[in-house]
Amino acid sequence: MTSSEERAARRGVLTVGALAVLLLGLGFWQLGGTGWIYAKAGVAQALLERAWATRLADGRTLRPWPGAEAHPVARLRVPTLDVDLLVLTGTSEHTLALGPGHIEGTVAPGEAGHSILTGHRDTHFGFLEDLERGTLLWVQRADGIWRRFRVTGRDVFDSRKAQLAPGSGWPVLSLVADWPAEKAGATTPWRYVVTAEAVTEVALRD
Repeated sequence: MTSSEERAARRGVLTVGALAVLLLGLGFWQLGGTGWIYAKAGVAQALLERAWATRLADGRTLRPWPGAEAHPVARLRVPTLDVDLLVLTGTSEHTLALGPGHIEGTVAPGEAGHSILTGHRDTHFGFLEDLERGTLLWVQRADGIWRRFRVTGRDVFDSRKAQLAPGSGWPVLSLVADWPAEKAGATTPWRYVVTAEAVTEVALRD
């Protein structure tokens, strides 16, 4: 790459970063409340795309923006519902405001074993109730490999009394959200869970 191309590339990165800061600032100033939550979630997913592309290209873990506490670890798609989301590390409130999170201590999404993802039903996981038995989900791992899952069950449980089973060696995916959808300032111990199992043992490379 020539010096002029390098300068152009650096300008491109700076432009994207400046645009992100501007969009986040305008969203906070103009929208507020629930509107701000949706705006932040949308902008965050766009910036996370860049970090995920880097991870797939050369394996580097890239912070999507300065000071970000989470980074993408998987991609979740539901083609029939037009769902395409990047899954983040951790489940803090800040993380879940930006995208669904992977629960620490469970296997990485798409790997053998039980992986648990969580999100809010008033934003990213609002589609969970539309997942019927038999619906196909696709999960892309950090190595670029895709694994296909089929929904096998749906349930509501009390998080104070129940725990999700650890699962066996077969790839299992659980998508968990609050129930009913939480409103600002409200909390609930009830959780809605959709369980899906890998269709085949063989995963597909992108």
